[in-house]
Amino acid sequence: QVGLARFLQQLVDAMDSDYRRWEQFDKSARHAIHSPVGVIELMPISDAQSYSFKYVNGHPLNTRMGLPTVMAFGVLADVATGTPQLLSELTLTTALRTAATSAIAARALARPGSRVMALIGNGAQSEFQALAFQQLLGVTGLRLFDVDRAATTKLLANLQGSGLELSVCANTAEAVRGADIVTTITADKTHATILTPDMIGPGMHI
Repeated sequence: QVGLARFLQQLVDAMDSDYRRWEQFDKSARHAIHSPVGVIELMPISDAQSYSFKYVNGHPLNTRMGLPTVMAFGVLADVATGTPQLLSELTLTTALRTAATSAIAARALARPGSRVMALIGNGAQSEFQALAFQQLLGVTGLRLFDVDRAATTKLLANLQGSGLELSVCANTAEAVRGADIVTTITADKTHATILTPDMIGPGMHI
């Protein structure tokens, strides 16, 4: 009903407002339980009025079983009484929040007039990143690379009709060549080193 562009702008405005009152939040580090195949985390935070937590996992091998890599849910409660007010599925919210956070950072740090973005890692999150940067920063072109070509093919199909100029690249070095903004989106620790210093040029926002 709201539409993606308007929703992303409202989300970024709300998040930006909360970042500006950072000191008002009672924060603690996320509680993470790691296993050989992934991680499950609890992420709590509160202010004087509301308490919330998010449960979220990260299991890169899930796609082999037809499951999402990331799944989440959360609770919002009233601090004064402890009454739970909302129990919500948060997988989609996580994807939107992650993209909005990237856009907030780029809005503050990227060179004005940046129009071309490299997306390294073309799984589900990359689509949200692409649309957020298009709607909020005016990105017009994407340079795409993933070690899994099927992921890139799916992303290309999902972004058809978006108005973005899409270029598929053979490797990371090719993808970042000529990009104003570079976004890496991968949960696979076996490919943790994505960029090397020789790939980064003056004025590039990483």
